[in-house]
Amino acid sequence: MSNKIYVGNLPYSVTDASLKSNFAEFGSVSSAKVMMDRETGSSKGFGFVEMASADVAQAAIAALNGMSVDGRAIVVSLARPREANKDSSGYGAAGYTAAKRADVGYGTGGFGGGRY
Repeated sequence: MSNKIYVGNLPYSVTDASLKSNFAEFGSVSSAKVMMDRETGSSKGFGFVEMASADVAQAAIAALNGMSVDGRAIVVSLARPREANKDSSGYGAAGYTAAKRADVGYGTGGFGGGRY
């Protein structure tokens, strides 16, 4: 069982230190990180907390899920592992690939010409 916790619907005023202190009352906190927007530097409204053990993590989830923080009901659950990046733009490790559907695109008429 994992000891990494996802915390969502956080008020934008929550910092790493306040997140860590809120979870510290349930046990030892290894790390607490509020995710920040790269461009604006403001909070994205969610973060991750890593607890010392899975039992402590479960106790924190049970106690804090749905709790109101600055008028917002926070969501606390076990963090899911990251999924592989599914790039939908068509660019990938093999280079550019055309649309997956055969009925969409430029056809095979060269220079963008369809079938006339």
